[in-house]
Amino acid sequence: MTTDIQEAPTPERTPGSRPRYEVADIFRLYGESFRQTHDLTSKQKRVMYAIENCRTSALGCHADRCDNCGHIEVSYNSCRDRHCPKCQGSRRHKWVESRLNDLLPVPYYHIVFTLPDAIFPMCLFNQKIIYKLLFDASSETLLTFGRDEKWIGSEPGFFGILHTWGQTICMHPHIHFIMPGGGIDSNRRWVPAKHKDKFLFPSRAMSKVFRAKFIAGLKQAYKNDLLTFPGELAKSQSKEGFLSWIYALCAKDWVVFTKAPFANPRQVVEYVGRYTHRVAISNHRIRSIENGRIVFTYKDYADEDKVKEMSLSAHEFIRRFLYHVLPAGFHKIRHYGFLANGRRAKLRQITEYLRSFPDPDDALNPQSSDEDTSVVICPVCQSGKMEFISSIPYLPAKPGFTELIQALNLSFSFNQTKLPLPVV
Repeated sequence: MTTDIQEAPTPERTPGSRPRYEVADIFRLYGESFRQTHDLTSKQKRVMYAIENCRTSALGCHADRCDNCGHIEVSYNSCRDRHCPKCQGSRRHKWVESRLNDLLPVPYYHIVFTLPDAIFPMCLFNQKIIYKLLFDASSETLLTFGRDEKWIGSEPGFFGILHTWGQTICMHPHIHFIMPGGGIDSNRRWVPAKHKDKFLFPSRAMSKVFRAKFIAGLKQAYKNDLLTFPGELAKSQSKEGFLSWIYALCAKDWVVFTKAPFANPRQVVEYVGRYTHRVAISNHRIRSIENGRIVFTYKDYADEDKVKEMSLSAHEFIRRFLYHVLPAGFHKIRHYGFLANGRRAKLRQITEYLRSFPDPDDALNPQSSDEDTSVVICPVCQSGKMEFISSIPYLPAKPGFTELIQALNLSFSFNQTKLPLPVV
């Protein structure tokens, strides 16, 4: 593997512009040779197929009609895979909109729990166990501090979003938690946090509790024979080797990062919207695909957030990307405490109660935008909304497709940015 790094100018990006290169392009060019030389899980193979064929004829197409001028447009279907860089915008918008009514007119805090580098090799072969332990240990830490009379003294509520990557697409498992500053006591009354300025709970104290809880869970998983130790990890499979590895983990400082509270709940929505449905790398960060090498930009946090370029071989890029394919059925967004899914009714009561008090700062009152960004505006009249009218499975090798189009009485008009339908 070879890696080249150099400082790069900040890439220009016009809002709504289409990226010149895509992860799908890399998979189409180098995916087959990668699959022939690497052992992949069935889930990784499915993800590669989905991204390669997203918005192509392989997944069929659908027709939309303008409710104003009647213009009909056909688009290829999206794969809707949660790892696809092209399929997250609408999902993110819907998730954020569904959380608007859950916002409370109180300060919100951002807390990040990160695993140390030494555990990364174990993550590659024990994803579901390690990621679940990360969620369990960090959420239990926040619940412990929230219930402590020194900080809140009641049941807190929060939700966490798992990210497994860093800027260079390497393994970097961490969870972003968003937490309102307060909780609900045994009498179902709202209890505000006692410290509302720069932090909700002390970082160093949380990191020690987090480390202890995670290590305890790791030991239990080892005792129950749930961990896998392939390749170089085999040396840690014996009891002595495992305890030595655990000792090395305990000797490290575990990072828990906290930020000052958000300015208002609306800012929470805007901020969280950038985190909920991210993937390992966006298409806009890819600068070039040439001669078997991929060049992409990344932000170097250790060097004053400077934007730099990194060059990787195509196979190394794909390998890193596939690190972050989550286990089937694994939930990367989880809710806890009074924000847990089964407690929505109580949350609405608390919300109405808190909003009954007038607040001089109007910014504390979350307001949904009048503009629905999930709506597609007609490209012809620029005023009507495109509405779904039909789904059409595209089978280019099967006759009768033209007759199907005629039966639907559709006038196919593709965007120039999309591939035209082949003649059948």
